[in-house]
Amino acid sequence: MEALLISTLLVTLAEIGDKTQLLAFVLAARLRKPGAIIGGMFLATIANHAFAASLGVWLTSIITPDWLSWIMGGVFIACGLWVLLPDSLDGTPRMHPAGAFVTALFAFFIAEMGDKTQIATVSLAARFDALYAVLLGTTLGMMIANIPAVLLGEKLAQRLPLKTIRIVAAMAFIATGLLTLFAPAGMAA
Repeated sequence: MEALLISTLLVTLAEIGDKTQLLAFVLAARLRKPGAIIGGMFLATIANHAFAASLGVWLTSIITPDWLSWIMGGVFIACGLWVLLPDSLDGTPRMHPAGAFVTALFAFFIAEMGDKTQIATVSLAARFDALYAVLLGTTLGMMIANIPAVLLGEKLAQRLPLKTIRIVAAMAFIATGLLTLFAPAGMAA
């Protein structure tokens, strides 16, 4: 349960103002098909985060627990610092001839590659060694942050205190990193 709750919280916070949330705003305004966008976003997130969580769990089998704690603690702290930097989109996504669902599927999958939430998913799965709980939690976090972006659009973005949310997200990641580094072995996972 801890892996699910922490994964959901961290990714929800990290996703506010993230480039994939910005992508949700753009696609919602451009395509005006919220159901298709949400469906594409959901499947892209499942695919991307299943890979990331699997990689994290695999890392637990090849890296000793002591080294893994140091590596993952450092990654959480780095993600915390990364969250403080505002994101932007690298251009406007192109409409796929197959429609809004496929456009959203490909755009979200590609946007998540190497993104802080994908890296956080690898780290969370390695920290907790809990593939399904982390996959469910990180996917829930993405949906909690991005479904309102698709449904409410730019009005939501203008009302959110993005700087405050980034600071809270950074503190949550850094606290998780410090716990991973310094908690007794039985409490770290």
